[in-house]
Amino acid sequence: MGQTLSDPITIKDTSSGGDEKYIYGASSMQGWRITMEDAHTTLLKIDPESNIAFFAVFDGHGGSNAAIFAGNSLHKSIFKNEHFSKGEYALAIQKGFLSADDELRSMLKQTRDPSGCTAVCTLITPDGTIYCGNAGDSRAIIGSDGDALELSHDHKPSNKLEHKRIIDGGGFVEYGRVNGNLALSRALGDFDFKNSDDLPPESQVVTAFPDVISHKITQEDEFIVIACDGIWDCLSNQQVAHFVREGIASGSTLEAICEDLMDKCLAGESEMGGVGCDNMTVVIVGLLQGKTKEEWVESIKSKHVIEAKPTNIEVQQFIASEELESEISAHLPNSGADIISVDVQSIEVTTEIIEQPISQEQKEQ
Repeated sequence: MGQTLSDPITIKDTSSGGDEKYIYGASSMQGWRITMEDAHTTLLKIDPESNIAFFAVFDGHGGSNAAIFAGNSLHKSIFKNEHFSKGEYALAIQKGFLSADDELRSMLKQTRDPSGCTAVCTLITPDGTIYCGNAGDSRAIIGSDGDALELSHDHKPSNKLEHKRIIDGGGFVEYGRVNGNLALSRALGDFDFKNSDDLPPESQVVTAFPDVISHKITQEDEFIVIACDGIWDCLSNQQVAHFVREGIASGSTLEAICEDLMDKCLAGESEMGGVGCDNMTVVIVGLLQGKTKEEWVESIKSKHVIEAKPTNIEVQQFIASEELESEISAHLPNSGADIISVDVQSIEVTTEIIEQPISQEQKEQ
């Protein structure tokens, strides 16, 4: 959980940008932690000659050096990989993670720096495909027509496949942590867990080898959210997607929504040092898809209003067996009342006049 300050540092490092395809907002906050160990990357073009965008978040632990290095270097390792120029982007991400990890090892070797970091990145190609590479428990989602779609899966020691690799690599899991220490099972850095010379990088107790998920952008996809576990420990994927969409619909900028989201997740006090007490970083990427920024906002606003509009039809459900329903029908006198019935399968609302029974007691009144 880490040590905490007596008061949180809520000053935010915030930025924004955009072009004809994407707009983004990004922000990070130290919060209750003694040090700030997060980093992030926001590139509308991964290289000046490229039309490929790159956004990433890195959540450091054991120091900030690994995260800072990753924020400055991971995209370069991916771009320089031979698979990138061939359009083999998933392979370029996987090889790029491992190459960056090797470079980081050389950099930290002299100082015996124990730091490590999660890494989750999204690479967006000109044909509208998102490639998300992930190692660790930071996370990326797509906000799609009000729903949250996963772009990554957390790597935890409790996961069956992760647990097997840890054991096969000579490690163990205790209290849900690798060797009783590390709460995640994949990361850049953390070289104390990568000392098996007879095993390839992807088979080490802790590996930098990422999962890569690809997703073809659809008309329903509105934005991407990338964040560290300081956010996801507090809110679910769907809660984050709803929060962001509501902010856009209300007219807030993406960078302001990032700041508001972190404030929402910040714990009111730090006695337990747990949820809401971590460093926080959020990157939100708007997928314009041929719209201007104003048109994109208006599109989300109109859809959000339609979905949020309350129905003026109040439905009272009566559940009865066919036998009871038949018995009631047989005793209906000739007086009328409106009963609203709903066919849930077809979502069609109909109104029909049926006869309402009047009790003897009501007649006497």
